[in-house]
Amino acid sequence: MKTFLASLITMSSLVAPATEPPDHRVGATNVARLSAAEVNALVEVMRTNHPALRAQEARVRASGHATNTVRTWTDPMVSFGGVFSDGARGPMLEEEGDLVYELEQPLPLFGKAAAARDVAQREADVELSRASMEFQNLRRDLAKLLFTLANQEQSIEIGQQDSAWLQTMTEVAEERYRAGTGTQVEVLRMQNERAKRTDALRTEARRRDQSQVSLNRFLNRPLHSPHPKYLLPDIAPSIPLSSNLVNLAVRNEPRLRLLAAEIKTAEAQTVATRKARLPEVGGFIEARQYSGDGGFREATIGVKLTLPWLNAGKYRSDLARDRARVQAAQYDAENMAQLVREEVHQLIVEIDAARREALLYRDEILPRSRLALETAHANWIANRGMFNDVMESRRMLLEAQLMLARAVTEQHRAMSELVLCCGLGDLESLEAFRETDPAAPSSVNTP
Repeated sequence: MKTFLASLITMSSLVAPATEPPDHRVGATNVARLSAAEVNALVEVMRTNHPALRAQEARVRASGHATNTVRTWTDPMVSFGGVFSDGARGPMLEEEGDLVYELEQPLPLFGKAAAARDVAQREADVELSRASMEFQNLRRDLAKLLFTLANQEQSIEIGQQDSAWLQTMTEVAEERYRAGTGTQVEVLRMQNERAKRTDALRTEARRRDQSQVSLNRFLNRPLHSPHPKYLLPDIAPSIPLSSNLVNLAVRNEPRLRLLAAEIKTAEAQTVATRKARLPEVGGFIEARQYSGDGGFREATIGVKLTLPWLNAGKYRSDLARDRARVQAAQYDAENMAQLVREEVHQLIVEIDAARREALLYRDEILPRSRLALETAHANWIANRGMFNDVMESRRMLLEAQLMLARAVTEQHRAMSELVLCCGLGDLESLEAFRETDPAAPSSVNTP
């Protein structure tokens, strides 16, 4: 009986509410609670180290240099030649000159160079928008990975507590069996449950390690570099759907900003194509001298131009093609704007659903499950309850703990998506759109 009472006390300490576990104290050197500051610190590391971002920065620099490659004055062309004869035209060649020099210079007329330079600048803007979108996507993926990693740490924490519970329960079941008040089935079932929990813990640890490898890949560090044990943040306040939030998303969503830059590029290309229909004009100077005495004989100054009207139909097709591309980009932007509005609405629904689920498990289901396990265990110890009730109550408690962690994880993952949609800096930027809820609070790391 003393053993049963000691086991009951131990069991009560395992199922009773607790604050932070000893190795999860906030402020410990190997523990970090996820916050906007913590995420931003890792984002800055990723910004400087990630190969994809560095490659995109190089493309931006290349496109910036491309804007300086458009020449207002193209390279002049110089030609040199001579006249050879059988000697019969000797006096005539002496009079006209037998050495011919020509200099030809295309003229920068009709604003063609300015139009080409504008196209190059718009293409550089597209690369800049694409680099910004790449960074925003990687920042979102990094934040979601961190919350997933924290959820895995929480699952391992819950599994370790359950493993300790199963160890104690196995000892109690064996003691009851030796005393003749329990059955061998209870002992064998507890041993099986403990074996399954040990294997599940090993699997969760491997998944956690894989998430850390993925995190190191984002940061471009050695794949097995250590990280602190990340804790899930508190349940975030509600974020209502508002026109200000939707308008912000439509203005700043990275894909929309990229499409806006592509529209401007297509419009600039249309202007350049329209100007291409105008003739190319060039000035030239031709001079002659005689090789016999080196004397100058004559010079010719003139203008050359192309005749684009012969290909008028081709130029009209070019212009129609570029106008169609502008329309296509505009329709894509309109479709994307509608998609962004839908995404914002969906994310607000997901954030609210995850928050309500987290509050439900934290405030109602989890306390009831603890009470159910305590009651079922006490009845079983006193031979007034069934062993199956204890195991079912344990299942309910485990499910409540895991669902609470999962709900908080899903809430913050959806918030990371919302930050991307709105083009905001970090999760703290959502503070301006949150509802004030004095009852929303508290950590989810209560075991």
